[in-house]
Amino acid sequence: MLISEIKLEDIDYKTLYCCNSSEEERYIKRFSGLLKGFSDTFGKDGDIRLFSAPGRTEIGGNHTDHQHGRVVAGSLNLDVIGAVRANGENVIRIKSEGFPMDVVSVDSLDADSKEYGKSSGLIRGIVSCFVKKGYKVGGFDAYTTSNVLKGSGMSSSAAFEILVAVIINALFANGEVSAVEMAKFGQYAENVYFGKPCGLLDQTACASGGIVAMDFADNENPVVEKLDFDFAKTGYSLCIIDTGADHANLTDEYASITLEMKMVAEYFGKSFLNEVSEEDFYSEIKNIRSKINNDRAVLRAIHFFNETKRAKTEAEMLKNGDFNGFLRLVNECGRSSYMYLQNIYATKEPKNQAVSLALALCDELLKGKGAFRVHGGGFAGTIQAFVPSDMLNGFKDGIEAVFGEGMCHILSIRSVGGVEIEL
Repeated sequence: MLISEIKLEDIDYKTLYCCNSSEEERYIKRFSGLLKGFSDTFGKDGDIRLFSAPGRTEIGGNHTDHQHGRVVAGSLNLDVIGAVRANGENVIRIKSEGFPMDVVSVDSLDADSKEYGKSSGLIRGIVSCFVKKGYKVGGFDAYTTSNVLKGSGMSSSAAFEILVAVIINALFANGEVSAVEMAKFGQYAENVYFGKPCGLLDQTACASGGIVAMDFADNENPVVEKLDFDFAKTGYSLCIIDTGADHANLTDEYASITLEMKMVAEYFGKSFLNEVSEEDFYSEIKNIRSKINNDRAVLRAIHFFNETKRAKTEAEMLKNGDFNGFLRLVNECGRSSYMYLQNIYATKEPKNQAVSLALALCDELLKGKGAFRVHGGGFAGTIQAFVPSDMLNGFKDGIEAVFGEGMCHILSIRSVGGVEIEL
C-alpha cells in the first residue's frame, strides 16, 4: 500500500497497546512519524508494510532459563515498529531512528567478529537462519523506531531481532516460520553474530505475545504454552520501576550466577542444574561445600530449584484464575532473589543499593498488598510491581518522589507478539 493510501486511524491500537479510544491519537502520531521517517530516508514510492515486535517482562523464573528451568513471561505494550518496502535488490537497509543505517548484503552471510555488538550482525545472523531453512531472502528497506526502554530488562535487542525475523517471514517465507522458530533465529544471531551469550527467554516472549509459560528442559525444543489469562481484568496494574542505577561494569556479577550454578551441576557430573536431582543436591550439601568452597553457589542452587518449581506453579495458578496465589509466589520469588540468588546489588559496591531501596519502598507503599520483585538480571536497573489499581497513584508518586519523575512505568500485557499490522 502506498504511504498516501495508509489510513493510520484504522490500525487496531487497542490490541497492540491495550489502550482505549481516547488514547489512540498519540499512537497515530507515532506511526505518522514512522512513515515520515521512512519517506524522508527512502522516498514515498512503492508499497509499504508495517510491523511491530514487543518488549517483554519476566514474570516468574528469575535466572532459571540458563540452567534449562522454567519461566513465565509476558509481552508488553511497548514495541519496536517498522515501515518496510521490498527493494528488489540483494541488500537490506534498516535505518533505526537515532542510529546510523545498517546495510547488509544477503549474498554475504558469514559471521564476522567485526560486527560483534552491532545490529548489522543481528540482521545478518537472522537472514542466515532463513537461508539455511531453504528460503530465498531478498532485499528490503526499513525505517524503525522503538519505545522499548533500554537497560530496563524489557529486551529491546530481542524485540529488534523478532521484528527483523517477522519482516523476513512475511516478505520471503510466506509466514511459514513459527514464533518459537523465529525466537531461535534471534538467539542464534545474538550468540554467533553479535557475540553475546544468551538464553531463549527474551526472544520467545517477544515473538509469542500474551503471557507464556516456558520449559527449557530441552533447550533446542522448548515447551512454550500461551496462557489464557486476561491481566486487564485483575484490578491490578503492572509497574516497572527504573532505579536509574548504572549497568556498567556488571558483567562479572551476571556471569557469576551462571558460573556458580554450573559449579554445583558439575559436582554431579552434569552441565545444568535442571539435570540434577533436587533430593541428591540436598543430601550432598555438606560435600558440595567442601568440594567447591563456595556457599553462595549453594544458595544460588537452592534458589534455582525453588524458583523453577515456582514458575511452574505460577503458570498453573494463572490458568486456574488464582491471581492471589500468583501474587504470593511473586513475593516469594522476590525474597528468594534477595536472600539466595543475591542479585540485588553488586558486592563490589555495597553502598550503591538502588534496587534494594526500591524494593523497600514497595514494601512500605503497598503495605502487604500486591507483589514486587527484582526484574530481569538484577544488580542494577529495574524492579517489577503488581499494584492494586486503587493504590496506583499514591504508589507512583511515592516511587517517583525518590527516583524521579517518569521512573515508574505503568504498563500492560499485550496479546500479540511479533506481527505484521493489518492496513
